[in-house]
Amino acid sequence: MNLLRKSLFPLSLLYDVVTRVRNAAFDKQWLRQSQFDVPTIVVGNLITGGSGKTPMIAYLLHHFSDRFSLAVLSRGYKRKSSGFLIADASLSIESLGDESFLLFQKFPKVQFAVCKNRPEGIRGLLQKSPQLDAIFLDDGFQHRQLKPSFQILLTPFETPWFRDCVLPAGNLRESAHGKKRADLVVVTKCPESLSKKEREDYTDQLALDPNQNLFFTSIQYDTNVYGASQMELKSFVQNPFVLVTGIASAKPLTSYLDQLGTKYKHLEFGDHHSFSASDCQIILSSGLPILTTEKDYVRLDPYLKEVHYLPISVRFLSDEDRFKEIIMHQIR
Repeated sequence: MNLLRKSLFPLSLLYDVVTRVRNAAFDKQWLRQSQFDVPTIVVGNLITGGSGKTPMIAYLLHHFSDRFSLAVLSRGYKRKSSGFLIADASLSIESLGDESFLLFQKFPKVQFAVCKNRPEGIRGLLQKSPQLDAIFLDDGFQHRQLKPSFQILLTPFETPWFRDCVLPAGNLRESAHGKKRADLVVVTKCPESLSKKEREDYTDQLALDPNQNLFFTSIQYDTNVYGASQMELKSFVQNPFVLVTGIASAKPLTSYLDQLGTKYKHLEFGDHHSFSASDCQIILSSGLPILTTEKDYVRLDPYLKEVHYLPISVRFLSDEDRFKEIIMHQIR
């Protein structure tokens, strides 16, 4: 924690008190929560951004959207629209936000909607599609106006809640006490070589309740790049290239590329960055091939056509079948 953030610690104490009082008001039912007959499954986090929610939603849709009628509701972060919207071919990334737009393109059988008010969004989805088997809520852990049927809480391996504090001195949206609302916890972005002993030590530090299921996952990178053309990753990285990222943390990707022995120039932008004409000029100025993430690609593609992206997916280090059985039970 740098000196500036340390100086903000008194504000963190105040923020902590406010969020604890708010949570207590919902827990004691002093504040109203909406509940629905359709299963509502939250995928959320305690930390601000970068926990792997989008890949986890993609994992769930990949495994369950062929068997069930599913929908995904999100806020549509940084979208330039307002209110409730259901995704269709007429809507753009500006209307839906980059993550919703990306998933909408990848999973055409799934209903996607954006709405800041989660209960209102669920009512809108059910009005249009009353036959839905389940609704996944992308980033809804702190939206207490909804009482979901099941909650999946993600925590990145390198930045867990037990090493952090609440905003603004830290990066937690609420205190680590909020973990108790989770039905299931997934530690994301783990090293693939994580040993059984390291998992046991990490589990002790998470200090979950006995009834809370815990899983460990890592990032799996595709063997191909896509976009301007499809080619093997090992062929693409044989020559120097420009890496463009506008995500919360590019460290896992750069570490992976470094392990491959690649040579690249990294242009790093802020999370959910809206690329401008001047940004594109900078990106093109080197004359090198361009590689980016799948989430950044949907924001770059309208402006730069010669861009390749590297998809990622979730890989469970163990107990994947048990995880899928738990989710299957919730949907049914």
